[in-house]
Parts: sequence; C-alpha cells; structure tokens
Amino acid sequence: MYSISSSLLLCCSVLLLCLASIHCAPTRPNIVFILADDYGYHDIGYHGSEIKTPNLDKLAAEGVKLENYYVQPICTPTRSQLMSGKYQIHTGLQHSIIWSPQPSCLPVEDPTLADQLLKVGYATHIVGKWHLGFYKKACWPTRRGFQTFFGYLTGSEDYYKHTHPSNGWNGKDLRDGETEVEDEYKGKYSTHIFAKRAEEIIHNHDATQPLFLYIPFQAVHSPLQVPVSYTEQYSFIQNKARRQYAGMVSCMDEAVGNITQALKKTKLWDDTVLIFSTDNGGQILSGGNNWPLRGWKKSLWEGGVHGVGFVASPLLDPSVRGTVSKELIHVSDWYPTLVQGVAGGTVNSSALDGYNVWNAIRTGSASPRHELLHNIDPLRYSPSNSVAACKEANDASLILPSKFNQSIRAAIRYKDWKLITGQPGNGSWIPTPDSGLHPFHPVTPPGKDLWLFNIKDDPTEKTDLSDQNHEMVAFLLDRLQVYYWSSVPVNYPKCDPNANPALHNDTWTNWE
Repeated sequence: MYSISSSLLLCCSVLLLCLASIHCAPTRPNIVFILADDYGYHDIGYHGSEIKTPNLDKLAAEGVKLENYYVQPICTPTRSQLMSGKYQIHTGLQHSIIWSPQPSCLPVEDPTLADQLLKVGYATHIVGKWHLGFYKKACWPTRRGFQTFFGYLTGSEDYYKHTHPSNGWNGKDLRDGETEVEDEYKGKYSTHIFAKRAEEIIHNHDATQPLFLYIPFQAVHSPLQVPVSYTEQYSFIQNKARRQYAGMVSCMDEAVGNITQALKKTKLWDDTVLIFSTDNGGQILSGGNNWPLRGWKKSLWEGGVHGVGFVASPLLDPSVRGTVSKELIHVSDWYPTLVQGVAGGTVNSSALDGYNVWNAIRTGSASPRHELLHNIDPLRYSPSNSVAACKEANDASLILPSKFNQSIRAAIRYKDWKLITGQPGNGSWIPTPDSGLHPFHPVTPPGKDLWLFNIKDDPTEKTDLSDQNHEMVAFLLDRLQVYYWSSVPVNYPKCDPNANPALHNDTWTNWE
C-alpha cells in the first residue's frame, strides 16, 4: 500500500509540475512563412509608400517589424539560404541565380527547413515559386521535405498563362504535386490561385498536427500583370510601370489578408507564428522602389539587401507587440530560428551560418548575430537575361583566385560597419516616379573597388569612410579572406540543350 500511494503521489507531483511548466510537454506552433518576390523597401505602407497595404500594415503593427533585417540581392540565393540555413558560399550558389536550363539545384545532401520540420511532426506545404533547381527530380520540393506542392519550378512566368520563357525557349510550368496542371488554370491569375490553395490547406488542416505553410508568392516579380480592378485606385500614379506594380502589391496584400482570415476562422491563428519577408530589393525597372536606400535588386547596396520583414503572432511577448526590432537578423537565421526556436527541434549549429534569433524577436533580447556575409562572388557580374546568362555559363572559367582580393564582388557587415568590394551593382538613389524628387546617379571613380559605411549612422550609404578608418577596412578584409577560404567551389554549370521544353511536351521538367 505504501508503495502504491508513493507512486501515485509521485505521479501527481510530476503532473502538477508539467502543468506549471511550458517546457514539460512543449507544443509546436504553426508556422506560416510568406515570401514576396522583388518587393521593394519603400513599397509597404508603413515605410511611407503611396501603395496601400492595409493587411500587411495591420499584421506588422500587431507584431514586430524587423528593421535591421537582410536578405540576398536576387531570388535563388535568398531561397537557398532560407531552406538551408547556409550562406551561398557554402552551397555553391554564390553566383547569379539558377537559370532554367542549368543542371543545378540546392545541394540534395543538405536537409531543408521543410525536412527538419517534417522530422519533428509538421505537415509541410509549399504554394508558389520554388526556384531552387529542378533538372532532376531529387531537387524538386516534393523530394525536399514538402508533402504537397502547388506552384512553379522556374524563376518567373506569365501570371495568366503560367508559361516561362528562358534561353529563347518557352514552356508550361504549373504543378499540383508533380503533375503539370497549366491547362486547368490557364487564364487564372497566379496570386489568386495561390492564395486560394493556401486557404484550402488551412481549412483542411488537422489541428492536432502542427502546420508549416510556405507561401513564396510570384508577386510582385515581373511581368507587370494584374486585373484592372487593382489598378483603378492608383490612377494618380502617372508612371505606368509603377501603377501596374502598385496594383500587384494591393492584390498580394489582399491575399495575405485572406490567408490570415482563414487562420483565424479555423482558430489556428492563436497558435501560429507568421513571418513576412521579401526575397530581395525592388526592381526599379519593373515598378519597384527602395527609397531612400541606395541601389536595387541585384546590387549589394542596401536597396538590394535590406529587406522588408516582420513577424506577427499571438505567441509574441506582449512587451514586444507593436515594436520595431533593430537587432541584426539575416534570412539564413530563419532555419535554426524556426526549427530550434519555434518548433523545439534540434539543428547542427556548427554546420549552419544562421543563428537562432527567436528570443530576440519574441522577447526583444539581443540578437546573437553580430556579423553577416552578404556574399563573395568570384565570377564577374552576371548578365540580366537568360540568353546572355547561358552564354556566360558556357564561357565561364571556374579557375578562381587562390586568395581574396578587393576586386572580387563581395560585401560583409560587422555590427554597424559594412564593407563592399569589387563591382556592387547599380548604386543610384531612385525616388518614386511621381514624388517630384530627382534620381541621383553617382559616378564611380576609375579603379574604385572598396567602400566602407557605418550603416547605423548612414543607412542610405552616402558617406564612404574607407579612407578614414583603415583599421576597420583591414579587419573586414581579413574576415572576407576567412570566408573565402571556407567557400565551396562555384556551381554554375553550362546550360543543357536537353532542358528545352520542346523535348518534354512543351513543359519545364527534369531532364536527368
């Protein structure tokens, strides 16, 4: 009797301790990650934009705005770092994007964010753009940890036809799982169909299992296409590209609102962490804007890499809701932050470049990150279209310098300091077309290949301090050398004629 009573007493004590501790039987919150494409720093309402984004503004106002948050200057690198937690110098993707005819993808030996969340019990879904390679099926999202996929494999396409042009070829690219469904959705606008599928996933989700829903929208990448009903409110914008782009942003904002409402209707919202991010700075030539930041998409200036981002969740500490975080955060941080910090899983931190910044976001504590590598690209600056890119890939010499030198295109951040070397891309300051302000296009002196800025004091990169602070320049050049030595070889293969959609029923698909 004494033994049984003691056991019962012990069980009751343990149960009470469990109920009192959030660590006893941890729940795994739902995770919804929304990634906009080519969304400019200036193009969200709370940054003073003329574009209306009421749903994004409301979510951000109730959450934590990330105002020292960095992404990569182009599509594939941001997605690769999100999915791997590694800098692109450690996946071989440090040069350009993955062009559709290239036999390349995020290394299949690297477990993805979806792989890790699936392992700890999440239902995993992707709706939208992949752009991490598809030349063999092992690279497809359905083989990289996602249980369902509705979207496209390439990097851009027509919003209504769901076809993608590359290297002079054109092919269909819309899949439900691994099945091509372009014919079924022809004429239907991609932002609408992606939002609808996301809502369906939410409504059909078994609430006893945690949800990971990754929504990399096609919006607001070119081509500039949107139903006219979304542009009517912007008749005051004289610039046609900007007006079309504004309509695309409003449509995306509506989609985010609908997805959020679905989470609330199903009561999943109460246990959800929602992250919103852009993949890179806005493309000025396609309506985007990053004012007052310098530069745009593809550049290593702040306009290319300082991203729009926020976190919204009822799980945030009340003290941080409605605040702005100035803690240094990078897109590679989402991998350990979501797996370890939010989901309570484990990661091999020594194999990652990302940091778990969940406490910095959730409670406002200091970020563990003090340094970030924007990139080191030892190949020359990449072309802007697929035909030229394939020519470059076919001609590219991968015999790289044995030691880092400042002619190499690179950028690094240490605390408030940022060093840029090589050819960083267009460094103009471009206001919105109808602002009445004039663009300023600085002239780079011949031979100039190094800049130093204090980003905290000079967020718009107007004052180069490289001639005044030689000690910091030397320190950051040494850090770039260390990173350069740790780099893996660049993976930028020749374009393969076997990728031609004409060989595959006019469809972009695997060819190996």
